[in-house]
Amino acid sequence: MNSAIRMEKLGRFLLRGLRIGASTIAIIELVRNDWTGGISAALAWLVFLQVERRLPPSSADPAVQAGERP
Repeated sequence: MNSAIRMEKLGRFLLRGLRIGASTIAIIELVRNDWTGGISAALAWLVFLQVERRLPPSSADPAVQAGERP
């Protein structure tokens, strides 16, 4: 496996982890009535979500290698 593909997979994994972490923190902070922390974490979640959606499809995805659009 190519190191560029490995780095791409690692980056996508870390981005997904950040997105999950931000949403979890947002929920916990809002339940605790910490509005500033909750809203900040919710905004971070939205940013991570938008970044993940704007990424091109993974080059390791079999559908992309077959020339199909996901």
